[in-house]
Amino acid sequence: MVRHRSASRPAVLTPGAATSQFRPVLLDASNPEGLRDLEALAASRSVSAVHDTIEDQLDELIRCEDPALAHSTGSLAASRRRICGETPLWQWGTWAFYPWNGRLVHVLPREGFQRLRTDRNRNKIDREQQRDLRRRRIGVVGLSVGNSAAVTLAMEGVGGSFRLADFDTVGLSNLNRLRAGVGDLGVSKAVLAARQMFEIDPYLDIEVFMDGLTEESIGPFFDGVGGARPLDLLVEECDTVWAKVAAREYARRRGIPVLMDANDRGLLDVERFDHEPHRPLFHGRTGGSTSADVARMNRGERLSFLLAVVDEPRLSPAMRDAVGDIGRSLSSWPQLASGVMLGGALVADTARRILLGEPIPSGRTYIDLDELIPAVDPRIGAEFVRAMEEVR
Repeated sequence: MVRHRSASRPAVLTPGAATSQFRPVLLDASNPEGLRDLEALAASRSVSAVHDTIEDQLDELIRCEDPALAHSTGSLAASRRRICGETPLWQWGTWAFYPWNGRLVHVLPREGFQRLRTDRNRNKIDREQQRDLRRRRIGVVGLSVGNSAAVTLAMEGVGGSFRLADFDTVGLSNLNRLRAGVGDLGVSKAVLAARQMFEIDPYLDIEVFMDGLTEESIGPFFDGVGGARPLDLLVEECDTVWAKVAAREYARRRGIPVLMDANDRGLLDVERFDHEPHRPLFHGRTGGSTSADVARMNRGERLSFLLAVVDEPRLSPAMRDAVGDIGRSLSSWPQLASGVMLGGALVADTARRILLGEPIPSGRTYIDLDELIPAVDPRIGAEFVRAMEEVR
């Protein structure tokens, strides 16, 4: 009989510390120190791929400033020389190294990068508004549903600084709604979001709280450390009941608006604690319960509390049916990628408008696609098909 012998695990198959890396290394090759670091990096085995489209980026920047130069090769060349001076193009700008995937990417300097990256926002968000938004700091708690909001905020240029908090890691069941791949399994959800945002804009300022919001971390999350600026807006998307309540208590004391996408029937929740310092949490739906009260609740009481938060009678039929099965035939709340992506768009759009001073009131809004795009009666549908066939 042949016995199977267990082989030792090859070192290459053992996950390493790269799972916690989320911040790119920025190098300026136009100065001696940056050039030395870039050469050392290039000589190492850390770089898996080099992406250098700096000439195309520079030409695009010039054209966005003066679209009339689009077909003038000579004028483009003269503009390049005016901007770069005597610095060789390969040394001009910034080299961003992403340690989690080994990519070394050449991008425009900060101001030009931000100007070009958000150029297509113009007329919807003007240049002064874009500068205002980049000065804002946004906190996102819960980076499963919150991932869509955080990444959309970064894409749109809403916020230049972020604090991200989530204690959980990416699991396979998250991939039905989380913009991630199988290579991200086991990575902190907060780290994953930071990586995705830095790959959009390496100049962002992002802090990550991989233990989520706790009694120890909630103060630094809201107020920063060492003179850092406090938050301007909070996006709350976590499942932990204590954190949902404690985050609002902190936000109310500090006058910070809070947004929440409930991911069912397109529910967007707005709490303007910046204008209403005595507003009851969750619009009064949970009475005067505090985070200390929630910490003493048992599992059933916490579920009842959550159902009060999300207005159980107004849940979708599918979600109402699911409530009784959670913990029995269902492991958690059902969620779909389409609802999560819609929530990210609603949060980002509303956050932008609040930060720019629009008078968005506290309250709840439903963007229910089943109501907005209703299914028709099958008989009406059949009659429509027959009518179209007759026309053809």
